[in-house]
Amino acid sequence: MRGAPEDAAQFLFHIRGPAGVGKSTLARRLEGMAREERAVTAYVDEAATDAVEAMEAISAQFAQQGAALKAFDKLLATYRQRRHEADAGAAAALGAGPGADPTSDGAPGAGRDGGGPGASPSPSPSPSSMVASQIGLVGLGMIPGVGAFTGAVDPGHLAAGADRVKALLSARLRNHDDVQLVLSPLQSLVPVFLTELAEVARRHPWLVLFFDTYERSGPQLDAWLRDILVGDRYGEMPANVLVVLAGQPRLATRTWEDWLDVVTDWPLEVFTDAEARQLLTAKGVTDERVVDVILTLSERLPVLVSTLAEARPAGVSDIGDPSGTAVERFLKWETDSVRRAAALSCALPQELDEDVYRAAVEAEASELFGWLRALPFVTDHAGHCRYHDVVRNAMLRLQRQQSPARWQQQHTRLADTFRDRRTQVEEGTAPPEGWWGDDRWRAARLQETYHRLCAGPHAALPDALRELLDAYDHGGGTLRRWIQTLSRAGRDSGAPAIDSWGRRLLAAVEERHTAIGVLTVLLRHGGLDPQGRSLAHTLRGRDHRNAGRYDEAVEDYSHAIALAPDAERARYGRGWTLSLQGQYGEALVDLDRAVELSPAEADTFVARGLTLFGLSRDEEAVADYDRAIELDPGDLLTFGFRGLALLRLERHDDALASCGHALEGDPEHAYVLAVRGDILQDLGRFDEALADYGRAIELDPEPSYVLTRRAKVLQATGRYTEAFADLDRAVHADPSGMLALALHVRALQGMGRYAEALAQLDRALEIDPSSALALSLRGKLHRLTERYADSLLDLDRAIELSPDDTFALNEHALSCHMTGRYEDVVSDLDRVMEIRPDNSWAHYEMAIVLRVLGRPGHERLLSRAAELFAAESDEDGQDTVSVARVGNRFLVQFAMGHRSEQAALFEEFLRICSTRGQIDELLADLSGLLAALPSEGERVLPVVHRLREARTSVSPTAY
Repeated sequence: MRGAPEDAAQFLFHIRGPAGVGKSTLARRLEGMAREERAVTAYVDEAATDAVEAMEAISAQFAQQGAALKAFDKLLATYRQRRHEADAGAAAALGAGPGADPTSDGAPGAGRDGGGPGASPSPSPSPSSMVASQIGLVGLGMIPGVGAFTGAVDPGHLAAGADRVKALLSARLRNHDDVQLVLSPLQSLVPVFLTELAEVARRHPWLVLFFDTYERSGPQLDAWLRDILVGDRYGEMPANVLVVLAGQPRLATRTWEDWLDVVTDWPLEVFTDAEARQLLTAKGVTDERVVDVILTLSERLPVLVSTLAEARPAGVSDIGDPSGTAVERFLKWETDSVRRAAALSCALPQELDEDVYRAAVEAEASELFGWLRALPFVTDHAGHCRYHDVVRNAMLRLQRQQSPARWQQQHTRLADTFRDRRTQVEEGTAPPEGWWGDDRWRAARLQETYHRLCAGPHAALPDALRELLDAYDHGGGTLRRWIQTLSRAGRDSGAPAIDSWGRRLLAAVEERHTAIGVLTVLLRHGGLDPQGRSLAHTLRGRDHRNAGRYDEAVEDYSHAIALAPDAERARYGRGWTLSLQGQYGEALVDLDRAVELSPAEADTFVARGLTLFGLSRDEEAVADYDRAIELDPGDLLTFGFRGLALLRLERHDDALASCGHALEGDPEHAYVLAVRGDILQDLGRFDEALADYGRAIELDPEPSYVLTRRAKVLQATGRYTEAFADLDRAVHADPSGMLALALHVRALQGMGRYAEALAQLDRALEIDPSSALALSLRGKLHRLTERYADSLLDLDRAIELSPDDTFALNEHALSCHMTGRYEDVVSDLDRVMEIRPDNSWAHYEMAIVLRVLGRPGHERLLSRAAELFAAESDEDGQDTVSVARVGNRFLVQFAMGHRSEQAALFEEFLRICSTRGQIDELLADLSGLLAALPSEGERVLPVVHRLREARTSVSPTAY
């Protein structure tokens, strides 16, 4: 920390007072004095809409003084690039999490259908979690030793909610640092900024940072500035850094109340009578009647006293009618008519450079720019001039009232000037995200819009409101600037309708720090044409999707398509959202149409490829990935997706080649390294797989998916302690990730550590009480520990949440079996076999229950179960999964009375069984068999005895 309040030195100065008292003048004078003392300074005003832009402005000004913040500039450039990469992807982005401001650069912005701000925990799987579950489900050991889990787990269910924004960004970006940079730019940028400041401060006596017009920028900068000055969240501010704020009101109490004693409050008031007279005397104004008029007109406001004194009225004859305003009097006392006209005309632009000056004034005043810059109410910064608001506002009112026709003519001329400046920029090459991505183009467009609104408020308003959608699409900072400009145009032009729109939109963008309210306001009241309404719905759909509100997103996208059936972005957005919900068939219809409408968009092919992958149409998925790579060979993530599809097609060489190509372009692409690890694992090349997983984890320390994959390899090589440590780490990295949770619980169960497994599921359900998978897993644990009532409570809720979840239905059937509710078992299993006609466990369990109930068909079901279990076993090698198959084959042969086959399978089970959990599951299933068929006790009890003996001999760490 900079220092506790009780002992902190004074390093924060706040110049405050009403407009016109000289705050900016004093701040500029202080900056000049600081530079004379060899201080490095920076001057930030309301042009910086957030903390990132403020730091960028400071860095640029330091560089001009030979004190470049090189590491910060490099990281900032990386941030801009990674933002663009994340925005451009087919990802379901993005979230900064609770408390973030999605209208700032702290959240990703526009992507294919907008990218967009905002995110919260998502109830449905993202592509990377679907990839993880569908490729790795069996290999990850999700099939327990024996029981209803076999063949019952739905990969989409397992993936639901698994990895949110971070996992997808981890895939698209290069490593964990890049993900953090995009998701939490301040957390990454500010420590580097402070470190660089410390290095500059070591070489210079003082660093002085000025923040002018703080009444406008304070709401966006307050928390950041407080944190770097008096907090320790980002690091420590060097002791020789001074900060000067200049604004109208006192500092916000809610932000600064604990630190006001480190603030040197510097209130400025209007001149006293003596001070005003002293200034006038210094300017040569001594006639008492003239002095009285000036004091009356200016109300002793320093900027106006100085302005009126500048004309140096010589005597009573120069006074004329003493009524009127200070500005009118200044213009009267300025005897040169050309200069008077130039001063009035140059009040119209919001800011001036020499070219804008020449466009604003008549030809005879074209060489007077130097004179204008020297006027006391004109400030000069970074090559641009601005009038003081007090003087400018008065001049605007004067001109608007004196000649509305000339007002319109001059603003139209200025609008045309900025239009020409914009079209000159368009003669160059557009940036990848279009002209809205060019700073010069946006600056010209903004001023053009302002002057069109001033020239003809009612005529220009519809276009300006429509333009807000493009500003919104570009990002939060751009949107804020456009709304502020709209608001200022309303005040400057005296147009109540525009002023009202400005206030309404500013309130919408500030409400709960989410800009989505702007779209709602525009849709309700903006009078947008059908194309504009379609775009507004598309952008709102994007933001709903990125916040995990998929139903609302689909609704908005559907409205957009109804308004404009060929709106490709809306088609893409709805298709992608449906895909995220697992509605692949419906998604494909939209994505097919999006490809037809825009066949050169690589991201659409990637999205369709992932959807086809979800449908297990892997050859078609590969074809789409190939097309995406043709269109955008630089998107290395697509090579990773392609590698996964090729792996599922067992085209291992092609899959390795796909990953190899990506890694040639970026050897440290964490996601592609993880995919190559999957391929090498599938080939049994465990040492190489571990190397790839290890490097991916080094690059991204919290990849839940990669940790679970490495755990499988470590388990396969007998390194159970290390494997469990990876699973434990994966759960802590993503407590809401269902894939890691399921594997962690499975491991604890395999080691017989049921109490810990139950506690893990309890914590998961505290985070997400509506997780059907967590409820199903807890229901199973309750069954294995013979707490059947608790088991049924959890499983009833799981089925209510996910009626087609065959795992929950099978588990429910088992608990009903153990409590003698056989009709409920039949109902559950009928539903399972309706959903999955080849579910082997459902056939076996149904056969047992029908035999108990004395109903026909149990022999046929047992025979079919034996066929299905045998077919599944043929697909397995000697690994953990084959234990489940062998155990299930033993059960069905036992139930059929095939003694020789059952004996051989039982011995095989004991030979390959490696965990207590596998034995416990078989014991539970035998208990169920005995409960249903007590006559089989003589045959069951010796098997149970052998299993209990075996349980004591297996490794307590194996699972």
